[in-house]
Amino acid sequence: MTSKLIPNNPAEVMVIRKVTPNVTTFSTPFWRFGHVKVGGRGTAVRMRNGAVAIFSPTALTPEVKQTVKDLGEVKYIAALDIEHHIFLGPWHEQYPNAKVLGPEGLPEKREKQKNEKVPFAVVFTAKDKETTKVDADFDSDFDYEFVDGHMNKELVFNYKPDGTLIEADLMFNLPATEQFSKVPNTDASSGFLTKRFIGLNNTQGAAMGQRRFIWHTIATNRPSYNKSMSKINGWNFDRIIPCHGDVIETGGKGIFQKIMEWHLEKKA
Repeated sequence: MTSKLIPNNPAEVMVIRKVTPNVTTFSTPFWRFGHVKVGGRGTAVRMRNGAVAIFSPTALTPEVKQTVKDLGEVKYIAALDIEHHIFLGPWHEQYPNAKVLGPEGLPEKREKQKNEKVPFAVVFTAKDKETTKVDADFDSDFDYEFVDGHMNKELVFNYKPDGTLIEADLMFNLPATEQFSKVPNTDASSGFLTKRFIGLNNTQGAAMGQRRFIWHTIATNRPSYNKSMSKINGWNFDRIIPCHGDVIETGGKGIFQKIMEWHLEKKA
């Protein structure tokens, strides 16, 4: 992946933060299309049995390895959609016994792109998503939904003990202030294209830009998308950790309901 998209010095610009005693985030700069500042974020969760689950893995720096080691043994690595898989290879190599989770289409995409070979233990499909399970320990700690109606085939997880929703491209919370906070002389909101993208992907006010963007562009199968949003709305969460933009520390359920209002109303 070109350094125009991700930094070539990830250890110097990554923000590692303990969001809760059991949830740690790895926030990094990321430029969509090489110009738009959207940021990137991986999340590590220490489960109740002591195992560690990794979501949307980022660069595996020495600091990340040590942080993860302090949390526990990595048992699960989840690619949250068909776009968030860049670092699956290094993580699988480092933690070969971890179960790799991903959406349908991703194994084929990685093979076509000649990415590192990674065996997927669980692949979520639209056909079987209602019956697909990970294992008893994982299922005890997490709610999850495969949003097959999303253009990127989104996997969304909720860590039930902490009420923390973890997602990639389901919704953005731009600008990516934390993710660019260690990049010298850089404003996360600067640049014409970035400003335009922030206008479409923020959660402020009525957030009509993001609501319209999801409704008209992201939700490629609207009936299925609506059903997924209804299911997620039934989960108990207050915090949202997106891959793009700042963490929503509290009030996340209400923000989710605002952004997804039309889908929750099942408007045609």
